[in-house]
Amino acid sequence: MFLSIFATAVDDGYGGTIYNPTLLGYTALVAVMIILLLLAAFLSSKTGKGRHAFSTRQLVFAALSIALATATSFLKLFDMPMGGSVTLFSMLFITLIGYWYGAKIGIVTAVAYGFLQLILDPYILSIPQMFVDYIFAFGALGLSGFFSQSRYGLIKGYLFGVLGRFVFAVLSGVIFFASSAEGTGMSPLVYSIAYNGSYLAAEAAITLILLALPPVRSAITQVKRLAVQD
Repeated sequence: MFLSIFATAVDDGYGGTIYNPTLLGYTALVAVMIILLLLAAFLSSKTGKGRHAFSTRQLVFAALSIALATATSFLKLFDMPMGGSVTLFSMLFITLIGYWYGAKIGIVTAVAYGFLQLILDPYILSIPQMFVDYIFAFGALGLSGFFSQSRYGLIKGYLFGVLGRFVFAVLSGVIFFASSAEGTGMSPLVYSIAYNGSYLAAEAAITLILLALPPVRSAITQVKRLAVQD
């Protein structure tokens, strides 16, 4: 009864049941996303004279990255044969925040992005599946922050973030979508690896080619200076 306030059960068209957020459910998701962005700003604040100075610059860049990632996530370059789409570099915009500001703000920003994806394009079988597919998988893109001080940190961070998303996507496929492998001759694990690996690897490869272009590297360097300047 309590959960029905936030979501309604509907047929997914394949004989299963999915849950669509109600107006109150959407409101709650938006509220959580805003709180996460504010938390990201707090975590990224600087310490001075015994108190925290609120960093609006980092909050603005985090919000911009989420907006750009969301917009490009709906711009599909092409669809893969097994399913899944290659977007217009949407994951890159989220990993940039971790690369610029470190793992704490990177992960919180990525989780906020996951909540926004949940708001815009929900596919909910259960609460655990929702967390794995949206919060953990997209949140893993913020792992790029662990390479913020590393040489070639953007490349390493991007690959590590995508790998994190891949791990959670595969886990979701095995646990919640194992029936999709029926009739393919593959185990749920192999099928999930093939399905999720195909579109994530394709987008990662195209993004790395983009990052290898000198004008793109120069542009990202210029934006980083704006993003991290005092």
